[in-house]
Amino acid sequence: MNWNKSILLAAAFFVAAGQVHAQDNLINSLKNNVSDNSKDGFKFTEVLNLGNTSIKDQGSSGTCWSYSGNSFLESEMIRMGKKPVEISQIFTARNTYIEKAKNYVRLHGDQAQGDGGQLHDVLTIFQKYGAVPREVYSGLPTDQNRNNFSEMGPLLQGMTETIAKSKKPSNNWLKAFTAAMDAYLGEVPESFQYNGKTYTPRTFADQVVGINPDDYVGISSFEEHAYYKPFVLLIPDNWSFERFYNVQINELTDIIDNALDNGYTVAWATDVSEKSFSWKNGVAYVPEKPVEQMSKAEQDEMFNGPKAEPSITAAQRQQAFDNYATTDDHGMHIVGLVKDQNGKEYYIVKNSWGETNDYKGYMYVTKEYVRYKTISILLHKKALTKNLSSKLGL
Repeated sequence: MNWNKSILLAAAFFVAAGQVHAQDNLINSLKNNVSDNSKDGFKFTEVLNLGNTSIKDQGSSGTCWSYSGNSFLESEMIRMGKKPVEISQIFTARNTYIEKAKNYVRLHGDQAQGDGGQLHDVLTIFQKYGAVPREVYSGLPTDQNRNNFSEMGPLLQGMTETIAKSKKPSNNWLKAFTAAMDAYLGEVPESFQYNGKTYTPRTFADQVVGINPDDYVGISSFEEHAYYKPFVLLIPDNWSFERFYNVQINELTDIIDNALDNGYTVAWATDVSEKSFSWKNGVAYVPEKPVEQMSKAEQDEMFNGPKAEPSITAAQRQQAFDNYATTDDHGMHIVGLVKDQNGKEYYIVKNSWGETNDYKGYMYVTKEYVRYKTISILLHKKALTKNLSSKLGL
């Protein structure tokens, strides 16, 4: 039996059958937050709606960060006056899995695994590996039309766990790991034709997409860190130990507002496990009292029109993060702004769960929810005010 085959069999031994992806559980749980007539209760008026590409469906995979991050890059192409191209989300994801696996083995298995990632991973992979159009590399077998990582994900995890437990990893383990991804996702072409020209992933990224990863900045807000200084965000999916700039809680939405006003969209990592976040109804807000303390009648009315919200403090935001009430669940893309019939502003958020909700794949999220539940945002440095750029030393 050769070494590669031994690793694959060992991996299968460590994987429990029937493992269900967290993203599937998350989407299914959010379908329960439903009010049948919620759409009739809101009257949204569009304020800003910046250029963005069509809604996508990440399928049964934890690749929201790749879908939202690449959607963000596609909007950057529009902003720069380029014709946008759908960038292969799975090309980004598979190369991220390679880099995560390297880190995992080097850390002797003391790191999170799985499909998850961060928005900045899209830029990291763009810089190191380039990019390809989805039409060239979809990552889909011929008999599938949407992602399903339910078998591949646990298999890859089992492989890296086996490697990390070995006393001396072989020089061949990464080749075996990559071969397993090739079996499920297909091999990445070294060169390809696009619009009548030949490209490699590197030349396509540089000549067609044309963004500079160094032009972008990650920002978050936590009371325990010094403001306007970079810090390492301690969440399992920050596998590369990326640093984020720390701003005050109200500056999160000030930054987003300024970006949108100046034509820049924003990639958004957030918690969506709250019962006041409803995918079906396409609305997220912060209720005045916990859902568990609401009467049945109040719960039934949660999404039947605008509701009052409390003002979230920096201490509340920090506490929610520390006690796991706020977790790194999902990545999405903020592309605009609307007002409800009472004049309250909501961000237009592009999701990657298909078009199955009331707003055909988009959501409307209040600023208070963004201040409370944001994990991080990613945007172009020029989208920041000069004053904030100076404070951050950019």
